[in-house]
Amino acid sequence: MSYYVKRIAQTIVVFLSTVTVTFGMYRLMPFGPVEQMKSQLQSEYQKSGQSLSRAQIEQINQQVETLTNIQPDAPLFQQYLSYMEGVLLHADFGTSIVLQEPVFEVLFEAMPWSVFISVYGLALGTTISLLLGAIMAYKEGSSFDTGLTVVSTLTQTVPYYIVAILVLIVFAFQLEWLPTGGKMTPGTAPGLNWPFIAGVVEHAALPVLSSFVAGFGGALAYRGNCVREMGKGYLRLARLRGLSQGRIAIRYVGRNALLPIYTTLMLGVASVFGSSIILEQIFNYRAMGFVTFNALLDRDYPLLMGAFIFFSAITLLGILVADLTYGIIDPRVEGGANRESY
Repeated sequence: MSYYVKRIAQTIVVFLSTVTVTFGMYRLMPFGPVEQMKSQLQSEYQKSGQSLSRAQIEQINQQVETLTNIQPDAPLFQQYLSYMEGVLLHADFGTSIVLQEPVFEVLFEAMPWSVFISVYGLALGTTISLLLGAIMAYKEGSSFDTGLTVVSTLTQTVPYYIVAILVLIVFAFQLEWLPTGGKMTPGTAPGLNWPFIAGVVEHAALPVLSSFVAGFGGALAYRGNCVREMGKGYLRLARLRGLSQGRIAIRYVGRNALLPIYTTLMLGVASVFGSSIILEQIFNYRAMGFVTFNALLDRDYPLLMGAFIFFSAITLLGILVADLTYGIIDPRVEGGANRESY
């Protein structure tokens, strides 16, 4: 079995285990979400002071099944099979208790907004930090190198949510250049029209700036890798062959220095949704992180479990892409079954 098939199979097994864990949290935890919902619905029926009839009990079970995708009175193994079938084959994560909408639709509608602010900010910060890291290495010891080393160290030590609060205070409250929260300008019609696009960009500016600053810390790591590569003997051979300095910098130093931090970059892409939970709360940006945090406050268990599966799937996908593409950017790494570290 090839390396790629094994890695994909491992990812599928881990994802199935994640979904199984969510089922276990529903059914195996003492007085878990299913029991809490049943108890809450039963107390509402019993307010009249009468005991529950068989029809009312069945109605309660149907309500719980609709909310959680789990049949409360069925045998445990049958509950598990029904839950896995609903999640894997029909994308049925249940219904949100508060929003009264299917969990998948709620998360799928919110996801593009999180992708927009998180990935765009991280990609922008990473790209610029790599360029500056390479320049710092070539200008090692200069005032430019010293100054950016201090800035990069600061961005690594200051948490991203502190940066978010600072930019909110400066650009939104003090200077009043940008809005304090929201996703778009109120009253604009969603679509390819300038007022809507301008409002979206304007409201995303501060979250993107925060993600940009958070991703800027990689400049220091890339600088160190470049400095190590520049001291190796194969570069001397490349210069003796008459290769241009630009080609040596990009094809040799830049590419080889990127390899040690490539997996970290891919994991950073996978983890942006985790950091978006706090970031979207600070900017009142109603995307996946905002929805997940409110589900936690409201004890909206179906929505919370659905978000858990979404976050896990995205993280696993990021790790899988990093593993499968590492051999492409570094041909020295074999992807076959003869990898010693596998």
